[in-house]
Amino acid sequence: MKIVERAYAEADRRALMEGGVHPVLARIYAARRIRSALELAYESSSLLPPQLLKNAGEAAALLADAIARNKRLLIVADYDADGATACAVGVRALRMFGATVDYLVPDRFKLGYGLSPELVELAAQRKPDLIITVDNGIASVEGVARANALGIATLITDHHLPGPELPAAACIVNPNQPGCGFPSKALAGVGVMFYVMLALRSELRNRGFLREKEPNLGSLTDLVALGTVADVVPLDANNRNLVAQGIKRLRAGRGQPGVLALLRAAGRRLDEASSFDLGFVAGPRLNAAGRLADMSVGIECLIADDEARAANLAQQLDRLNAERRGIEAGMLQQALELLKNLPSGNATFFDPGWHQGVVGILASRLKDRAHRPVICFARGEEGARPVLRGSGRSIPGLHLRDCLDLVSKRAPGLITRFGGHAMAAGLTIAQADYARFAEAFDAAVAELLPPEARLRTVETDGALEHAHCTLEVARLLDGGIWGQGFPQPVFCDNFAVESQRVVGERHLKLRLLKDGRRYEAMRFGALEPLPGKVRAAYRLAVNEFNGLKNVQLTVEHFE
Repeated sequence: MKIVERAYAEADRRALMEGGVHPVLARIYAARRIRSALELAYESSSLLPPQLLKNAGEAAALLADAIARNKRLLIVADYDADGATACAVGVRALRMFGATVDYLVPDRFKLGYGLSPELVELAAQRKPDLIITVDNGIASVEGVARANALGIATLITDHHLPGPELPAAACIVNPNQPGCGFPSKALAGVGVMFYVMLALRSELRNRGFLREKEPNLGSLTDLVALGTVADVVPLDANNRNLVAQGIKRLRAGRGQPGVLALLRAAGRRLDEASSFDLGFVAGPRLNAAGRLADMSVGIECLIADDEARAANLAQQLDRLNAERRGIEAGMLQQALELLKNLPSGNATFFDPGWHQGVVGILASRLKDRAHRPVICFARGEEGARPVLRGSGRSIPGLHLRDCLDLVSKRAPGLITRFGGHAMAAGLTIAQADYARFAEAFDAAVAELLPPEARLRTVETDGALEHAHCTLEVARLLDGGIWGQGFPQPVFCDNFAVESQRVVGERHLKLRLLKDGRRYEAMRFGALEPLPGKVRAAYRLAVNEFNGLKNVQLTVEHFE
C-alpha cells in the first residue's frame, strides 16, 4: 500500500480562498477540480433543466394523459435504497398530482432483479394501465414484450447501462441510453425519477391542471439525496447539488417522516445531518429490508405521512439491519478463511450457506481487503431450477459490467443475466457452471486490469497544520457533500506512536505525537499494532463523550 497526496492547482486554491472558502477547504476543493466558489453555491435554480434529459418531455406527456384519464399506474421498484427512494418519489409526487398509483417490488429471492416476464404476470393481477419502472427496466426486453402482449404500456426510468437491445417500451428515460445528451450521466435511479416528476409538473402546468397551489417537489429532495448517496453513484456537480438540497431539508427538520425516523432510530442528530448519515446510517437500514425481508417495509417507511407509523417502521428496519450485520460478520469470517487458501488472483467466492441478500456487502468487504475485483455467489432458484446469484464490486481500473459483458460474449449462455455499473454489478449463472465462470472471470480480470491499478494507493489531502485541528474545521468537513468521485477529506502526517490499547474488543485507541504535540486517535475495526513511527492517513473527526466534544483523528491506513 502506498499513501499519496492529491495534486491541485495553486491558482484554483487561491481563487477559492478569495471567494471566501476556508483555507483547508480551499486546498481540498482545488484537489477535486473545483475552480471557483460559485461551483459550491448549491441552489435548486442551478440544477440541470429536465428538458436536457432525453424523453423526459414524452414521459411527462404520457403520465399527464394517464392522470387526465384516471388510468391506473403501477410503479415497479428495485429492492435497494435507490429503488426504494425512487419508488417513494414516484408515489408521493404522482399522488400530489392526483394520480391513481400503487407500487410493486419483486421478491429478490424468487423473482430476482428487473421487470421479468414473471413479475409482469404478477403486476397484471393489479390491472394497471401503465407500468413505470424505477432503477430498473433498461435490460428488461422480455418483460416489456410480455407487458405489451397483455396490453399494458410501460415507461422505463433507469440509469443502468443499456445492453445491445432496448426494450420496446412506450417511453424510456435513462441518461445512459443512446442519443441522450444529458450532461450528468451519473444520475441515480431516484434522480431520474425526480427529473421525470419535474418534467411532469411542467407539462401539467402548461395544460392548466395546476391552477391552485403547485405541489412542492423540493419536499422530496431528502429522498433524492438518500438514494443518490446510498447507491454510490459519482457525485458530479449536479448530484452534489441534489444531495445538498436534501441535506438542507433534513437539517431544518423538514424531511420526510420516514427519513427523519431512520436517522432518529440510529441516534443521529437531525440538525447535523450529513452525507455520511445518508450513506452509512439511513442507507444500510433501508437496504436491510431488501436484503433480508421485503423492501415493501422500507418503501412504506418512506411514504408514511404519520410520524408514529414511520417511527415503527424505522424501528423494524433498525432491527433488520442489526440482524444483517450479524449474518455479514459470520460470512466475512468464512470468506477470509477462503481467501487464505486461494490463489492471489482469484476473484470469485462461493459458500453454499451464504445469504444471497448479503453477498453484495461481502463482495465489498473482500474487495477492500484484497484490493481486487470480487464477485460473491449464493444459492437461489429461478422457477424450480437451482441457480447461483452473484454480486460483484470492483476497484478503479476495471469496469465490472464491461468485464461481465466480455465473459458473456466469449462464453455465450454461461451468464443467464447480468447488469450494473463500473464499480458494482449483479449476475445469475447455473449452479453447475460456477467453476467454468470463475475461470473465465479470473482470466478476463487478468486481461483487463492494468498493472498500475493493482497497487493499492490511498489518496490524501496532505498534511494538516496543528492550528487547523479544531472542532470548527472538523464541523466544516462534516458539513460538506462527500461521496463517490468526490471523496471525504483524508490527511496524512508522520507521527510517533506514544501509546496504543485495545478498546471494545475490535478497535485501537492511540495517542500520537507530532512536533511535540499529542493527538488522541482511533483505529476502528483493526487490532494490528502500529509500529513506533508511522506515516498515517487519517480523518479529522468529532468525538462526543459525556456531552463534551473534542477533535479526534481516525486513522484509516498507515505506512
